[in-house]
Amino acid sequence: MDKCSFCGRSRKDVEILIEGVSGHICNDCIEQASNIIKEETTSVKGLKTLNLKKPSEIKAFLDNYVIGQDDAKKFLSVAVYNHYKRLQQKNTHDDVEIEKSNIIMVGRTGTGKTLLAKTIAKLLDVPFTIVDATVLTEAGYVGEDIESLLTRLLQVADYNVKSAERGIVFIDELDKIARKGDNPSITRDVSGEGVQQGLLKLLEGAIVNVPPQGGRKHPDQKMIQVDTKDILFICGGAFDGIERKIANRLNTRAVGYGALSKTAQINKENLLQYIAPQDLKSFGLIPEIIGRLPVLTYLNPLDKDALKRILVEPKNALVKQYTKLFKIDGIKLTFNDDALDYIVETAIKFNLGARGLRSICETVMTDAMFELPEKNVKSFSVDKKYVEEKISNYSHKMAEIN
Repeated sequence: MDKCSFCGRSRKDVEILIEGVSGHICNDCIEQASNIIKEETTSVKGLKTLNLKKPSEIKAFLDNYVIGQDDAKKFLSVAVYNHYKRLQQKNTHDDVEIEKSNIIMVGRTGTGKTLLAKTIAKLLDVPFTIVDATVLTEAGYVGEDIESLLTRLLQVADYNVKSAERGIVFIDELDKIARKGDNPSITRDVSGEGVQQGLLKLLEGAIVNVPPQGGRKHPDQKMIQVDTKDILFICGGAFDGIERKIANRLNTRAVGYGALSKTAQINKENLLQYIAPQDLKSFGLIPEIIGRLPVLTYLNPLDKDALKRILVEPKNALVKQYTKLFKIDGIKLTFNDDALDYIVETAIKFNLGARGLRSICETVMTDAMFELPEKNVKSFSVDKKYVEEKISNYSHKMAEIN
C-alpha cells in the first residue's frame, strides 16, 4: 500500500501523494519542507548571496524605468554599490572600517525621487519602505515617533530582523522638517529641528527599540531591537525655494576679475545642479544631519521631451499600461502623437511634473474606460481633439467648484 515515506500516512489520508524513484511524499510534507528551507536559508543566508550588481549595471537597470536624471542615477548607483559592498566586507579582519553613505536627493515634485529609490530596492530585492517625514514628531508629542519608520521596514521584512537590518528606508519630504530659521531654536521645534535631532541616531547607526505594531511607546509593550548601522537611508525633498539660497551663494562668490564671465556660465534655469551642503544648512537642516547624509545629488526639472518619453518609453509607461488594460477587453488602443504632446503641455502648464501625467491621463481616459468595454469596439484612437475636450470639461468642473 502506498504511503508517505516521511510521515507514514496512506494515500487515502492525504490530498496528494507524489511517487518518486524509491518512495512517496505527501503534499503536507512538501509544504513543511518548503517552510523549513525558507527559514533556514533566511537565517543563514549570508550577505554575499545579495544580488549586487556593478554601478554601471545598476544604472542600466534604472534606465529601464526612469527617464533622464543621469547624474542622480550615477550618484545612487555608486552609493548603493559601495554600501552593500561594505556589508559584504564586514567579516574581514582589517583595520579600515568603511562608513555608511546615506543619500539625500533634492528635486522638484514629480521628477522621480521616489521612483528611483523604489527601483533600486526592486533590483536588489531587499526590504524597502517609504515614510513621510511630515508625520514625525519629537517623542512625547502628538504624531508618530521617529522609531515608527523602522516598524514599517520590519513589517515589509515579515518581522525578520536580520533581513530588515540590511533594508532601505526612503524618507520623503525631508524639507518639511527643516527648522524655521538658520539659527538654532531656543524653544522646542517638535516637528522640525526636534525630529532632525531624533533622526541622527538612526542615520548614523544605533540599536533602537522599535514597537512591533507601531504607534506610541508604553512601558508594557514588547519592543524589537533593530540595529540601524547597516540600513541604507535615502532622503528626498523638493526644498522649495532653495534655488534662492543657491543663487545668493553663487552671487557672493562672483566678485573680482572674471566675475562677469563666471556669472554668465551659470545656468539660471536649473540652479539645483549647483547645490552644496551649505545650501541645505541655509534652508534649515542642522549641520549634524547634513554630515550623516554625505551623498548629495539633485534631479533636473523635466522638460517637454522628458515628459513625453516618460509617457511612452519606460517598462511601466502610462501608455503601455492603458494599452494593456484595453487589450484585456479586446480593444486595440492607440495614442496619436499630437495627443501625447497636448497631455505633456498640460502637465507643464500646471507644473505637475511626471506625477501629474497620471492624473491628466485618468481624466482623459475615464469615459472611454467606462463606456467602451460594453460596446462592440475593436479599436480606439486617442487624438488631440479628444484630449482637449476631456481636459476642458475637467477644467470647467474644477473652476465651478472653486
